[in-house]
Amino acid sequence: MSSAIIDKTVLVTGANRGLGRALVVEALRRGAKRVYAASRQPMVVPDERVTPLILDVTDPVQIQEAVDRVESLDILINNAGVSVPNDLSDRSAFEQHLAVNLYGTLDVTQAFLPSLTRSRGALVNVVSLGAVAAVPVLPAYSVSKAASLSVTQSLRALLADRGVRVYAVMPGPIDTDMVRALDIPKTPPEDVARATLDGVERNEEEIFPDPMSQLLADGWRAGVAKDLERQNAAMVQVAPIAR
Repeated sequence: MSSAIIDKTVLVTGANRGLGRALVVEALRRGAKRVYAASRQPMVVPDERVTPLILDVTDPVQIQEAVDRVESLDILINNAGVSVPNDLSDRSAFEQHLAVNLYGTLDVTQAFLPSLTRSRGALVNVVSLGAVAAVPVLPAYSVSKAASLSVTQSLRALLADRGVRVYAVMPGPIDTDMVRALDIPKTPPEDVARATLDGVERNEEEIFPDPMSQLLADGWRAGVAKDLERQNAAMVQVAPIAR
């Protein structure tokens, strides 16, 4: 079993279906001691190691209630997300996507950061290839995921001195309700969940968990954008931010 997961405590947001549920199952398969399965709707998982949590990532009260219930945490997987087709004419669509995909991720992370710091744990943000190449039929989604990637890169640099490892999962289309209507090749969520935790095990800062995203992996890791990220991260050591 994976040493990154075995006997660890894991929290997965958006855990009621699709990739989130697959991540819960995969964490259990790898020997997690406790998995907190967080979702907006009540869910039942027939495994005593699973603790369901009601959690809307846009609700500060529910976030705090979740923090109060989680005694300790080794791995936080920010998987909750929204994707609704739109065009560039509707500003409310951007606000809807940013509320969940950006601010929800950030607020949940900040709330659980004390626990992750104590455990010198890991933060896993499910981003998207849409963060680096916009999907024109999903512009608000693409914008929110680009912002999520930027936040993930900043957190990686800012949390390094606390011993918290930060990963960005960069999947292509996954065979879930979110993109079921799009006539494009999709990867089963179980495969993406397995490859995601493999990437955590291998300590890959960016995890490319499906055949489409794998085509970009080598170029990204050796590319100018990744090199620039490392250069910018060095600024934290030169001029650390009070926190």
